Amino acid sequence: MKIQVPIERVRARAFKIPTDKPEADGTIAWDATTLVLVEVSGGGTCGIGYTYSGASIVTLIQDELANAIEGFDVLDPQSAWLSMQHCVRNLGREGLAATAISAVDAALYDLKARLLNLPLARLLGGYRRSIPIYGSGGFTSYSDEELATQLSSWVCDDGCAFVKMKVGSHPDDDPRRVEVAKRAIGDAGLFVDANGAYTVRQALTLAKLFAGQNVGWFEEPVSSDDLQGLAAIRERISAPIEVAAGEYAYTVGYVRRMLEAHAVDVQQADITRCGGVTAFLQIAAICEAFHVDLSGHCAPALHLHVACAAPRLRHLEWFHDHVRIEHMLFEGAPAPKKGRIEPDLSRPGNGLIFKEQDAARYAA
Repeated sequence: MKIQVPIERVRARAFKIPTDKPEADGTIAWDATTLVLVEVSGGGTCGIGYTYSGASIVTLIQDELANAIEGFDVLDPQSAWLSMQHCVRNLGREGLAATAISAVDAALYDLKARLLNLPLARLLGGYRRSIPIYGSGGFTSYSDEELATQLSSWVCDDGCAFVKMKVGSHPDDDPRRVEVAKRAIGDAGLFVDANGAYTVRQALTLAKLFAGQNVGWFEEPVSSDDLQGLAAIRERISAPIEVAAGEYAYTVGYVRRMLEAHAVDVQQADITRCGGVTAFLQIAAICEAFHVDLSGHCAPALHLHVACAAPRLRHLEWFHDHVRIEHMLFEGAPAPKKGRIEPDLSRPGNGLIFKEQDAARYAA
C-alpha cells in the first residue's frame, strides 16, 4: 500500500540583512542581502528552504506556487517541482520565478527527509561524506588591508586550500590587487571572479597577467549570456587558469547549452536559483555526462547535503555574505574543519532550524 502525505500549507517570508560593510563586484554594489524563507507543512511536520532573491517572490510563492502544489504528495517532490515549472510558464521560468521554485523545492526535500527521520544526505545517497570549500569575498570595495585580512583568515583559520576575490570594477588595478591577495594567502590557490565585467579582449589580456600570477580560476570573465565569448576565452587562455561560470543558470536547459558550447572548464550551479534540489541533481547528471566538474555557488548550508549526492562535485563556495547570514539565522549551519564542511547526520532533513527571534528584526 502506498503511503501518501499531502502538502497542506506553503508559507513564505522575506528578511533583509545589511552587510557588515559596503560590498561591490565588477558590475554592481550592494549594502544588504534579502533571504526568502519558505516553510512547507504536511503530515504534522514542517520543512524549510530558502533563496537569496527579492521580497517580491513572497506573493508568487504563497499564491501561484502554493496553489500549484496543494495536495501533492510530500514523498514525491519531483511531481510538485514539475507542476511549479508548468505554473510559471507564462510568467517566465527564469529569474525571480526560478528562485521561488528553488526555495519551495528545497523545503519539500527537507520535509520529506524529516518525515522519514533521515538526514537529507542519507535520503539522497552520497558519493562523499564531506565537501571542500573555498573562501569567497574579496570585494572590489575593500581596501588592500581588508582584502588581505579576509582572504588570509580563510586560509589560516578555516583551512581553505583556495580563496576567491572579486575583480572588474577597475580593470587596470586588478593585477596589483591580485598581487596583494597572493602575498596574503601564501601557497593557497587564488580564484578571481569578474561577474561578467570584462570584454573578451580585456579578459584575454588580463588572463595572460593572471596566469603569470598563478591564478587558478577565472570566473565569468565575460557575461554568462555570451557563451561564444566564454568559449573563445577558454580556448585561448593558458594553464593553470580554468574558466568557470553558471551561477545564473535558472534552468537545466541553460546548463546543457553552456556545456555543449564548451564554454567552461568547471560548471557552476546555485541551488537557490537553478530550481532547487531536483534541478541541482539533474545538472549534476548532465555534468557527469559531459565529464565536467560541478561547483556549488554560494548558500553553503543549503547546498551541503545535495552536494554529497553529486558525482563530480569539486567544491562549494564559502561566500562571506551567505555564511554570515546562515550562521545568524539558522541553528545547525555548518562550520569548516580543515577546509571542509560535512552534514550533521544526527539531525533530520537539512539539519537547519530557523532562529525566529534572531530573524525578527530583519523582516522585510
